[in-house]
Amino acid sequence: MSASQGAEPSERSTRTAAVIPAAGRGVRLGPGTPKALRTLSGVPMLVHAVRAMAASRAVSLVVVVAPADGVAEVRRMLDEHPLPGTTEAVVVPGGATRQESVRLGLAALPQDVTTVLVHDAARPLVPVDTVDSVVAAVHEGAPAVVPALPLADTVKQVEPRTGERAGEPEPVVGTPERALLRAVQTPQGFDRRTLVEAHETVRLEGEGATDDAGMVERLGVPVVVVPGHEEAFKVTRPLDLVLAEAVIARRRATDGF
Repeated sequence: MSASQGAEPSERSTRTAAVIPAAGRGVRLGPGTPKALRTLSGVPMLVHAVRAMAASRAVSLVVVVAPADGVAEVRRMLDEHPLPGTTEAVVVPGGATRQESVRLGLAALPQDVTTVLVHDAARPLVPVDTVDSVVAAVHEGAPAVVPALPLADTVKQVEPRTGERAGEPEPVVGTPERALLRAVQTPQGFDRRTLVEAHETVRLEGEGATDDAGMVERLGVPVVVVPGHEEAFKVTRPLDLVLAEAVIARRRATDGF
């Protein structure tokens, strides 16, 4: 029986946990503190991401996968910013790649967890309604779910210039139909057995997989899309920090965030 062919949802518990891989350095935000530990309005970005998962009543556990040499620091940081409610947060050491870190996070989950969310630490402001939509779709039987937005910009497929030709103009080889494309966000949600099977089966060279849903697709298992949210953007470059601060300021002014 494959990972996607388990018992019917009604025959199983539906305990949900989130895994947040946060072992990377975030080089595009510049040198120094790892990206996940940069602060937004005085609170580390990682804490915002953990709180975003814990805001969902469905999520009872958050596993943070920290740099191998930073587990104590991340644990101390979470203790200084306790979560509201009853959601538990644990910290485990990560691996050399995101794929390895997610696998280690999965291995740390209790056996009774049947639904897993994988969330980018660099998406600190995802609204709880988006989290709940992903969880609900998995609980309703989808083995893999991603939140996503339609594209605002036209997309061009190009022939990349690399090596000595890097930086040269790149020829356009195609224009995909924008209406058929989506910009994928996180948290991505999975039936646990499906995601475990993907991590046990799919082996990618180099940096490994950066998209867990893409790994599931390689198994031939269907992946579905639910609406994402503009505030679930990824904080990658300095300008994103400015936008994130503006979102937090608006939330505090309007709903006491």
